[in-house]
Amino acid sequence: MTVEASATLADLVIQDGRRARILEGFGLDYCCHGQRSLVDATTEAGVDLREVTRALDLPAPSDPAVRVAQERADLAHDIVDTHHAYMWEEMPRLQALVEKVARVHGERHPELSRVEELFTAAVSELDPHMTKEERSVFPAISRLEKSGTRPRVSLAEQIEVLVDEHTVVGDLFKEINATTMGYAVPEDACGSYRAMLDGLREMELDLHEHIHKENNVLFPGALELERAAAPDAQPDPV
Repeated sequence: MTVEASATLADLVIQDGRRARILEGFGLDYCCHGQRSLVDATTEAGVDLREVTRALDLPAPSDPAVRVAQERADLAHDIVDTHHAYMWEEMPRLQALVEKVARVHGERHPELSRVEELFTAAVSELDPHMTKEERSVFPAISRLEKSGTRPRVSLAEQIEVLVDEHTVVGDLFKEINATTMGYAVPEDACGSYRAMLDGLREMELDLHEHIHKENNVLFPGALELERAAAPDAQPDPV
């Protein structure tokens, strides 16, 4: 598949979801900062553009990973059923594990106190954020798509806040990644320590895919619907 240096990171992943892991490998953020062009992102990261382009030039997938034309309500349901469900289940389990590892290994690995602080902050951001999406924003998108009913509070205002919150959480996980030296396993790590690092790594990867689907696919589509809504349509009372 042809890869244009002027294409945004988000569009490259929308075209082929397999590219997400390739960009991750080069340390290129396709979710919170997915609107950067490939050439700008590689220049900023100090990565060779030609090497990245070759890696992204994949044979056509037999089954596209992202359906761009997917209805917004369906995509929102998919996000809740896949990513939110994972987060709701994994956050308390991983929180307990991070606290345990910091308590047991903190004397030899003082950086663990910072990992605990960062992860706790991320959870405190994600909990109300996902609740707001599930109870307010996603239902409003569904109603807008099905009936053309505009929400009383504009989606543009709500989405701007959600995108800002994505950036906060993304930055927290980026610091967790850096603090653990890319989730490197110390020589004295026990099974719980390894499980913690694996869990944090997997959560960051899932979070990137999660944010990408919202920032770069769902939210732009919802804003298009809101702009296209009849100006005299009655606002949603909710």
